[in-house]
Amino acid sequence: MTVASRSADVAILGGGLAGLCLALQLRQRDPSIRVTVLERNRHPVREAAFKVGESTVEIGAHYFANVLGLREHLDAAQIRKFGFRFFFSEGREQLDRCTELGVSRLLPTPSWQLDRGRFENFLGEHARSMGVEFLDGATVRGVDLAEGDQPHEVRFQHDGADHALAARWVVDASGRAGLLKRKLGLALPNDHDANAAWWRVRGHIDPNDWSSDPAWRGRCTPPRRWQSTNHMCGPGYWFWLIPLASGSHSLGIVCDAKMHPLETMNTHGKAMAWLRAHQPGVAAVLEDGRHEVQDFRFLRHFSYGCRQVFSADRWALTGEAGLFLDPFYSPGSDFIAISNGYICELVAAERAGKPIGAHAAVYQQLYFSFYESTLSLYQDQYALFGDALVMPLKVIWDYTYYWSILAPLYTSGRTAALPVLGRLRPTLERAGELNRAMQAMLRDWGARNSAGGAGPLGPLDGRELDQSRMEWFRELNRALSDELDDDAFVSRIRGNVALMDRLASELLARARAQHPGIDDRGITAASDAATPLLGPQWYASEAAVA
Repeated sequence: MTVASRSADVAILGGGLAGLCLALQLRQRDPSIRVTVLERNRHPVREAAFKVGESTVEIGAHYFANVLGLREHLDAAQIRKFGFRFFFSEGREQLDRCTELGVSRLLPTPSWQLDRGRFENFLGEHARSMGVEFLDGATVRGVDLAEGDQPHEVRFQHDGADHALAARWVVDASGRAGLLKRKLGLALPNDHDANAAWWRVRGHIDPNDWSSDPAWRGRCTPPRRWQSTNHMCGPGYWFWLIPLASGSHSLGIVCDAKMHPLETMNTHGKAMAWLRAHQPGVAAVLEDGRHEVQDFRFLRHFSYGCRQVFSADRWALTGEAGLFLDPFYSPGSDFIAISNGYICELVAAERAGKPIGAHAAVYQQLYFSFYESTLSLYQDQYALFGDALVMPLKVIWDYTYYWSILAPLYTSGRTAALPVLGRLRPTLERAGELNRAMQAMLRDWGARNSAGGAGPLGPLDGRELDQSRMEWFRELNRALSDELDDDAFVSRIRGNVALMDRLASELLARARAQHPGIDDRGITAASDAATPLLGPQWYASEAAVA
């Protein structure tokens, strides 16, 4: 059966997180725009064991709560996140005797843990209420991109009938299916070779149950470690624990493919055997009979780039249909937020009759620069993950970089503010240079630690590294909500980069105190007279290793 053609201003291929959020953002910006979303899954989808990508950080959280106006749903139907938390617990059963990095109290800028099934069900209903034509159970069969000023055509099946949709714009939000990416040959591999295996279990897992020590249990106020994105770290890998509002817990192993082959964890049985070897304390909790397994999946070579994501010919890619980095630090929803923002700018300009070729090129250049700078946080760094001396310092550096540059650019609404970005160009270039130098220095530091012993320096007995006690660090997080004029914003970013310079100098000085031959890579080591940003507990001596 064939149905007559239909039309839309924007056709979005895929009604997951990226596609539905884009549809909402387009309608909020211009209530007259006609948006059709084609989603192959029938709604409502399953809660808990639906999709991974449950943890949000500041950019994605700001996008959902403030740009899209979904704060009420997040507070009522999802879980407020108690920050990131890291345990350096390779081979350990007594997790309360390991180095713990995290916050003891909530930081000012909120983020949430998302049950993706619950969230996407809500987004679908909300999109329809906002006037979006959301067709679930729709399978895209082909896309014909037009030349010149003619509309594109999308062919799809829905309710047993064949349809043709004429659309001014086509946006691919189909995830790893990458409909336009495959059609146009845009796939671009990167050099970050990592794999993942994940599953969900019934019931929440509370790290406070891992210890009977009242002092350890009382470190956090309130005592809600379970609401954190908990990372169990070891050489070449990390294991996540993320709570879901539907009453389940998301679990996953992410690892360097060379150090931990996927074949050692590509079934639930193998994954549990792997956990018993590397994280026996967590394995014991999962095998106590209280946590029924709800699903199991794995993914090889999950990280990739893309040759093009925005086109003056009225098409674009967003979310995982374009590029994907790494789940460490949870940047997935951040990059959805940024790309959707650029797409909305381009659609609005084109609908107003303005030429968009130059802006499409500039926005893509910016987007790719954000991708490349963020990729540097992960690439060739997994060997560090078990080093309880260097990895906490890397986490502090990486947060500082994120909260100093990319996060304030987004939360202030300036990722597309080209005059401001032009004024900041030398400052942003300096930030990029500092980050590249620091990632190389940290990698060198960890390698020297490994070369001096049996492997990366292991967990330190019970050391607590509380990020929330560092006022400068807390202030970086709080300042993300400040509303500044352009001059004040430029001054703020310059001050942030000066802080990055100071932190880089301090870390280099500490690295050289342990390994005098480490290359400075253009960073000036801090003098002994300089006031440190990090307290002495952050620089525990090698002799303190348990």
